Amino acid sequence: MKKSFFLVLFFGIFAYNGFCQDKIVGDLKVQGNKKIKTAFVKKIALVKAGSVLDSVAMEKDIRLLKRLPSVAHAYYQVFYSHDNEYNVFYNIEENFTIIPSANIYTSNEGEFAYRLGLYEFNLLGRNMTFGGFYQKDIYSSYGINFRAPFLFSRKFGLAINHQDLTTQEPVFFDNTSAEYKYRNTSYEVLGLHQINFHNRIEAGINYFSEDYEYKSGATNSAVPLALNVKKLLYKFIYEYNNLDYDYQYVKGFKSSLNFQYVTSTSDELPEFVIGWNDFIYYARLGDKGNWASRLRVGFSTNDDTPFAPFSVDNNLNVRGVGNIIDRGTGAIVLNTEYRHTLYEKGWFSLQGNAFVDAGTWRNPGGDLGDFSDSQNIRVYPGVGLRFIHKQIFNAIFRIDYGIGVTPDATKGLVFGIGQYF
Repeated sequence: MKKSFFLVLFFGIFAYNGFCQDKIVGDLKVQGNKKIKTAFVKKIALVKAGSVLDSVAMEKDIRLLKRLPSVAHAYYQVFYSHDNEYNVFYNIEENFTIIPSANIYTSNEGEFAYRLGLYEFNLLGRNMTFGGFYQKDIYSSYGINFRAPFLFSRKFGLAINHQDLTTQEPVFFDNTSAEYKYRNTSYEVLGLHQINFHNRIEAGINYFSEDYEYKSGATNSAVPLALNVKKLLYKFIYEYNNLDYDYQYVKGFKSSLNFQYVTSTSDELPEFVIGWNDFIYYARLGDKGNWASRLRVGFSTNDDTPFAPFSVDNNLNVRGVGNIIDRGTGAIVLNTEYRHTLYEKGWFSLQGNAFVDAGTWRNPGGDLGDFSDSQNIRVYPGVGLRFIHKQIFNAIFRIDYGIGVTPDATKGLVFGIGQYF
């Protein structure tokens, strides 16, 4: 009787331990990748050979992969191998990542202007971005950018940027304005750190010079006709990202804080602090609908200067309003739109959208009451189209037409590459 009891107890304990034993990842395999290096995927993955099989970790890896410029879509599979081991397969559909860009628009003087660029978003198969642009907007400009968020590990990377940008900018004072030739030459280095799956930071320094040269318009003895100022900019960015991508559809919430402290060598353009936060929310509506909203709240040092940092601009915040029509030391802007897939087949998708862009600004040297001043409020509803290539990163050609409904409003077309936000 005792012998039978111990045999039952022994086999019971053995069976219990076998049943409760953790399932182990025997191997992580990557499929479907052609240019993306398998070693790179394994480097940034939470799931490793020999680790405990964890569906939460696999879901996080897939969501991270789908955020990469080189990945159009990704999913995982799990297959039994032997004993208590399982093979995990990450299946990847790659994006084409050598992307030319071309933007055509009208400058302040009605001149034909354009920007041509070429970027590789998957340099060496490791999701590093390198490229640049040339711009002709009355004057010639260029920029060169390098970004490697996983250069050192899953958590640490580096970004280096250089820009020589020359434009014709309006400067506002005494209820009038003047046109200046503006040149900004900058060199920037940023350290990139991903704290965890949802949170990341960037921090670094930017050395730049600003050159203003009067061209035409009103003058004032208090407003210099020429300025050349060297500056240092200390930058800090914090981002919370809980977005989930499914080709052109996005759902989730994202918050991005950008804080900058700028030193100066001139009292005409004194040192200042500027910060803004973008709150972005996406929701899926049915099988073909996507609602997207962005709220930006920003403030800077409230100097009474015609060179205030926040601008009202077609390409930045309010579609149809025009090219830099006003400036301020504070901004509250809401962009909201409904995107609906009108046609989809294979690699191509056509989206239509209806939007409302609304914003208000604090005047340089003003107070918070400026935000409710009707002269500072712009509201622009409109409609647009998106032509989307689903297997080329950011290959979204957009056309929007905005019509102002507030006093002294304008209307106009806005073209661009990528979603507006």
